[in-house]
Amino acid sequence: MREQSGTVAVDLHGKTVYQAKTAVDAQLRRAGGGVYRLRLIHGCHGGTALRDFIRAEYARHPKVRRMEVSPDGGATDLVLRDFF
Repeated sequence: MREQSGTVAVDLHGKTVYQAKTAVDAQLRRAGGGVYRLRLIHGCHGGTALRDFIRAEYARHPKVRRMEVSPDGGATDLVLRDFF
């Protein structure tokens, strides 16, 4: 996990859905005013369980304004607030 210009990256490779949910929920709780988005790196070649879970679970989360998908499909960004 790293913070760079308001983005926190969370690598979920190798995690189960339960472990991923725990990690993402913890980051959402910790996200302060300087965090604009969480970049959830789930990969796309080893299956789609994590990707599908993330997109279903957090689409309507109260802290998430919208989701953005990386061009290669291996990461999903949860946008928490717009960066102006």
